Amino acid sequence: MTITGKIHSIETCGTVDGPGIRYVFFTQGCPFRCLYCHNPDTWSLQGGREYSVEALMEDIRKYKPFMAFSGGGVTATGGDPLLQADFVEALFRACRRENIHTALDTSGCISPVKAAGVLSQTDLVLLDIKALTPEAHKAITGVQLADPLGFARHLSEIKKPVWIRYVLIPGLTDTATDLETLALFLQGLKNIERVELLAFHKMAEYKWKELGLDYRLGNVPAADDLLMEKAASIFRRYGLPVR
Repeated sequence: MTITGKIHSIETCGTVDGPGIRYVFFTQGCPFRCLYCHNPDTWSLQGGREYSVEALMEDIRKYKPFMAFSGGGVTATGGDPLLQADFVEALFRACRRENIHTALDTSGCISPVKAAGVLSQTDLVLLDIKALTPEAHKAITGVQLADPLGFARHLSEIKKPVWIRYVLIPGLTDTATDLETLALFLQGLKNIERVELLAFHKMAEYKWKELGLDYRLGNVPAADDLLMEKAASIFRRYGLPVR
């Protein structure tokens, strides 16, 4: 049976979604409705272009020399790729047969049990942590989770290499308490290779307006260098590798 997936867009020479030069594909579909989402046009599973695993692999192979030279690979992002876990698993399996490094950019939107197949074919997880409590997670993403950090614990248990991603939104996710709590939590995990603190910006606000969506962070300032350095210093105190 041919396995297909819905792809929103492709970036053939990405440099910010994992190590080296990467072939980055953005999947359609996400259960979250994050207030600061850069890609609200990926939320629906109905959009995008349908690809078979082999069709996408045929395109990926064109860029193998760049990946090999730079230590790069293929990254699945979105949306959230775990909503199309069967497709991503099959695609990653094909990549690994050709010695192509695989990275999964996810918020852990399905249970670790359901994600087991794709995780088995993933070399690196880029884990987006939205908030530290169910209440804050609901406020930021519109979705209630019983344990927003449970996926991170599971990745530590299976010793899967992880880069943590956390967006700093002034007045919402940047309190000293939040940052200290997250740093302490991450310090207890054994698989964290990098912590990426991402500065909130509003470059995607126009997308929300074009889609007729209510952009509720219009009056929130972008995260400045002072805030970013203050946050990074907290994580460094806990011995975490901050980028």
